This record gives sequence, C-alpha cells and structure tokens, in this order.
Amino acid sequence: MGKSSKDKRDAYYRLAKEQGWRARSAYKLLQLDEEFNLFEGVTRVVDLCAAPGSWSQVLSRVLIKGEKFGRAAWEEKQQKQLSASLGGSDNASTPQLVEDLAPEAAGSGETLPRRDVKIVSIDLQPMTPLDGITTLRADITHPSTIPLLLKALDPDDFDPASTSASHPVDLVLSDGAPDVTGLHDLDIYIQSQLLFAALNLALCVLKPGGKFVAKIFRGKDVDLLYAQLKAVFERVQVAKPRSSRASSIEAFVVCEGFQPPKGFAASLDNPLGAGTRLPTAPSARSPKSAGQKRSITEDGVIEVEFESEDDDENIDARWIAPFLACGDLSAYDADASYHLPKDHQSLDPVQPPTAPPYKRALELRRTAGGGYGKTSSSAS
Repeated sequence: MGKSSKDKRDAYYRLAKEQGWRARSAYKLLQLDEEFNLFEGVTRVVDLCAAPGSWSQVLSRVLIKGEKFGRAAWEEKQQKQLSASLGGSDNASTPQLVEDLAPEAAGSGETLPRRDVKIVSIDLQPMTPLDGITTLRADITHPSTIPLLLKALDPDDFDPASTSASHPVDLVLSDGAPDVTGLHDLDIYIQSQLLFAALNLALCVLKPGGKFVAKIFRGKDVDLLYAQLKAVFERVQVAKPRSSRASSIEAFVVCEGFQPPKGFAASLDNPLGAGTRLPTAPSARSPKSAGQKRSITEDGVIEVEFESEDDDENIDARWIAPFLACGDLSAYDADASYHLPKDHQSLDPVQPPTAPPYKRALELRRTAGGGYGKTSSSAS
C-alpha cells in the first residue's frame, strides 16, 4: 500500500506529517487536553514510553514554546479573522465567513511560553532529542530507573538515597503499549501490567493533586483496574479521543487529584499491590472466626470472601469509571477515508524510526534478494 492511499484513509496520519508531528498519536493528547485541560498550571511533566516522541513533542511546543493547537487555536483564528473583517470595511453589513476547517487542521496560535518548565521522557528505545526535553533510555519496570529520573528532574538537589522527588511533578503521561499478539486476553493482561509499572513510577514523583494519564486496553474486568486507580486518585475517568480508531480497544484513563494513602511510601522495590498477604486462613471448625470464607471451585481455584463490617448486604461495592468521548463532530473520523485534492503530495514521516526492531529483518531480506528470495525484476 502506497503513501497516498494511507493519507486518504487516515486523515490524522496525513495531518501529522503536514503539521510536523512525529506521529498521529499527538492528536490523542491534544484532544485529551481539550476535554480535561491537562496542561493547566503544569510545569513539570514525566512522559513514559515516549518513543518516537510525539507526546513529548506536544509538551515541548505547548509548555516550552507556548503554542496553541486544536480548538483553542481554531477559535483564536476565527476571532482574528472576524475582527479583521469588521475593522477592514466600514460598509460591510455582515462579517466575512471564516475558513471552514476542522480544529485539528488549525495551526498554532499566540506564543505564551511558561517559566521553569521541566520535562523528562523515558523509553527503552532511543529517541531523537527535542528542544527542552531531557530524554532517558531506561526500563520503567526496573528499580534502577527511579534514581535516574530523580537526578534528571532535580540534578542540583538529587539525593541517591531518596525514593521520591524533592520537587514533585504535576503530570505523568504514559502512551506505552506492548507488541500485540492478537490474543486479546493476553494483550489486555500485558497492557495492564505495563500500566501498573507506569503507575508505580508515577507514585514516586507525583505531587498531591497531580494527574496521571495512561493508555489502557478495555476488556473483561477492566473495572477492577479502575477501582485500583481510584484508591490513590480522587477522580478517575476513561476517555476515547476522536483520533483513536473506533475499531481499537484502546482508551485512556485520566486520573486527577492524586491522594496517596496515609503512611504510603512509593517504591519500585515494593510496588503497589505487591507483597501483600491475605489474612491467616481460618480453621475448618470456625470459618467465620477470621472474618472470611474460603471455597474451592470445580476448576481448583480458591475463592476468598471477606465479611464486611457493614451489616447491609445490599450495598454494591463495585465502582465503574465514567467513559467520555473526546472531540466533537467537527473533528476528523479516524476510521473514515477522505478525498485527496489533485495537487496533493504525499510527505515523508517527520521523524523516521531511529532503531526499528524490523531493521535486521529488512537487511536479511535485501541480502536474500528481496521478498521470498526474489527481486521484482527477477520475478518478472
């Protein structure tokens, strides 16, 4: 499939190249910001699983350079055109119609850079540097990443013995996802473990009231994941940006109002949810003495039921996070195909992959003489 056909069937892929974004996923973060105002009052950010750097690029252009995108830039452009049409002609009875563009196609607006901005991006894969971004090549699941992150955030106040930031961050982002296998249950499980790794790292650097945004795969029992996030955040919501394909099970969990439990100490050596133990098993003679009941299912699984202190058995403790769709009908549809003008020219990606995992496979294929050992000329 050629470049022009992909441009036609994926408007955000085409727009990303036209507007200089490294990947189409930049629009997902921009649309999440439109819905939740993620960047309000934010100056310190950690971007996890950042490669190829589209979300870090958004942070650089919005927080450091002060540019505006999406609906904010589109409305500002409309206002300027309206003011120009009213002020340019005294005899005009009706204002000139502004250009009819989707908000995503609007360019950047007025530059309002912020002071004391600190952004750190982490990924296992190498990433081409960005203006004002500190990049680290590290594993977010390994405890050794914490000292590297703390030193990058505050090089002057770094304490090697500390497990928390001396100046906590306002926002932690994670757009990471595993290489999908096609087995949805397995992919969802691996993604949930990646999310927990990002969460445990975020707990070490977030300030009270901070925000955490991460990609999730919606599947069976995903409400359990929401409930676990609700234990450390005041508000947990799930969002589906317009630029995310409807055929994809991905969504983004937006957690606001970080409130760590009393006495909680974050650490990757003892991550959240690990190392806990169930109460001592009761004896067979007095199963209710320890406040729990155990039963074995037909497939050999041990189920433990804890008795509630509340006598009201009708209370449903299940909690489901609100689900929001980001973006309105003026945005492009990620699953639709759009007509390309005759003078359309397909552009190359803004930032090609620096170390793609398929690079070695392509080299072996060229050595073998092309696809299946044959070149196009010899096959004809």
